Amino acid sequence: MARSITAEPWQARAACRGPQAAVFFPPAHVERKEEKQARESHAKAICSTCPVARECLEYALRIREPHGIWGGLNETERKQVVERRVG
Repeated sequence: MARSITAEPWQARAACRGPQAAVFFPPAHVERKEEKQARESHAKAICSTCPVARECLEYALRIREPHGIWGGLNETERKQVVERRVG
């Protein structure tokens, strides 16, 4: 059974909305290390200006989002936050 996806109230104010949203997730093709670093840096720069970055990060941590940049952190960085909170 598919679960229904409901938009969070903060999402409408997110700085990542619009055409630049693609930089927040890896492309369908294999990405070289330098490309990934550049893409993530661009996404994190957008996050740094976002009025709802904290809500975004907390949402990603709560649902254990496994992909992309959320609230200024990538997958590995979010995993570390979760581990620190649990440990």
